[in-house]
Amino acid sequence: MSTNTLPRWDMSGVYPGLDSAAFQQALEALFQSIASLEVWFDEKEVSARPPVALDEREVQTFETALQKFDGVLRTQRTLSTYIFSFVSTDSGDALAQGTLSQLEQHASKLGLLRTRLTAWIGALDVEALIARSSVAREHAFAVRKAKRQASHLMSPPEEALAAELDLSGGTAWSKLHGTFCSQLSVELVREGQVQTLPMSGVRNLANDPERAVRQAAYEAELSAWQSAEVPLAAALNSIKAQVNTLAQRRGWASPLEQTLFASNMDAPTLDALMEAACEAFVDFRRYLKVKAKALGLEVLAWYDLFAPLGQQRTWDFDQAETFIVEQFGTFSSELQALARRAFNERWIDAQPRNNKRGGAFCMSLRGEESRILSNYTPSYGGVSTLAHELGHAYHNLNLAKRTEFQRATPMTLAETASTFCETIVRKAALKDAPTGEKIAILEASLQGACQVVVDIISRFRFERAVFEQRVQRELSAEEFKALMLDAQRQTYGSGLDPERLHPYMWAVKPHYYSADRSYYNFPYLFGLLFALGLYARYEDDPKAFRASYDALLSSTGLADAAELTRRFGIEITTPAFWRGSLDVLREDIDTFERLIEAKQQNSGSP
Repeated sequence: MSTNTLPRWDMSGVYPGLDSAAFQQALEALFQSIASLEVWFDEKEVSARPPVALDEREVQTFETALQKFDGVLRTQRTLSTYIFSFVSTDSGDALAQGTLSQLEQHASKLGLLRTRLTAWIGALDVEALIARSSVAREHAFAVRKAKRQASHLMSPPEEALAAELDLSGGTAWSKLHGTFCSQLSVELVREGQVQTLPMSGVRNLANDPERAVRQAAYEAELSAWQSAEVPLAAALNSIKAQVNTLAQRRGWASPLEQTLFASNMDAPTLDALMEAACEAFVDFRRYLKVKAKALGLEVLAWYDLFAPLGQQRTWDFDQAETFIVEQFGTFSSELQALARRAFNERWIDAQPRNNKRGGAFCMSLRGEESRILSNYTPSYGGVSTLAHELGHAYHNLNLAKRTEFQRATPMTLAETASTFCETIVRKAALKDAPTGEKIAILEASLQGACQVVVDIISRFRFERAVFEQRVQRELSAEEFKALMLDAQRQTYGSGLDPERLHPYMWAVKPHYYSADRSYYNFPYLFGLLFALGLYARYEDDPKAFRASYDALLSSTGLADAAELTRRFGIEITTPAFWRGSLDVLREDIDTFERLIEAKQQNSGSP
């Protein structure tokens, strides 16, 4: 299947188009619902106030508020996903961009209403409320969390101003990054000819088997980022300053403390996770050195990180579909049915093209439906990415019966199903593969794990340093580059050539450019290691695990991470669990090293 014939997602079953009467009516109905909700809040005085005694009127107001809010949030999710399906696949779509901006104006108002609801709950005796109201009991975690969050709110006028200014502040800078980077073209000399490729296409060349191609793509990419560094540095400076300012004004010790709260995670869990992961740096450096040896190199450069090894099987999209559906069926009929539905109903946009966002993601649309964006490559990596995103879709399926407040899954737990599904596919692909293909699959898996363990921690350290220094002043592009290189040298160490790193990863990653999602990095580490630990339990007792797995996914918005995992017999606040998960990766590194050594001995290599 050629790139041009790869599937695009089908949104026509939702609305005929952005300019259709049905969509415009739905959008206007949402705006009217938000306005009506604001009027109702005013009538019922749902806003910040001094503590009051709980009476039946307060209980009824709470229950009605949640019911009304849930309906608006559910509609907003569908419409925002629908609009973003056009923006993310064509950033030059003026109608889509304009409609998104229009929705953001009203979403800001809805966000302010949510802040008012949080402040109002903060004035209640929430334990008495939970005791008296079945609705509150069903939302006990969200209610208690709102009570804690209320203590970190500014005054109502300040919160209102912050929400309004965000549209021309953090949100605007974030949109600039997404639009600008999706339209960034890169000139590259290939086979004696100058080619102009989108940034996503150039970055895909990091997987090319020819080192000269990888190096040329890397150098062209760095040159393109250099030409874009001024506006991107301005965007990053502005977003981090906004987050710092609001965190301080809301009484958080740091943006990290605020992120941990939003992630339903505590500091002991993060410390335990990081301690175990940093212990594994030596193992990943060993993996990188083995890979260098397999490539005939003294040491890997950055552009060798994704170099393929072994016998690379070509995975056409149709083959990927068949394989994923079949392997998901080995776990459960429900998971298999979800995958089959996603392919059959065209939930997936797999075709790389100009103005389309790079990478991959999954969006919840409505009910049990999701939409998946990928930039598919006919390799095992492409298959693994599809499995990962379908895991997110399965998680959304299990959350479908929950209210919008109950399904608010933090990033830490949002990667559970996706990484689990990746593992299902990897185990199956390795099972009967010949040695050369096994090397390729294992290397691709370790490559991804190295990114999540080593590179993620480099990104975490970079972001922490930026937040700390941004308190004092703006940082230049040169300073961002220096901080990025320092973080990479700390983490990759002797595994990579220190003179051939990637100083512009701060420009590449959209995760840095979000004012409401700081530290969009360590949750991926949590997700990988948590899912590996879960998979080990699945292998120990498949029947018992299957019986509880869907319940776990359905509950990810109902408790903080440590409490939720304890319900399933897992303790995550000490390094032991995380070390056990990393042992799975160490075993893979050992196997990879043995296979490479055996291959070189058989071929007579030194």
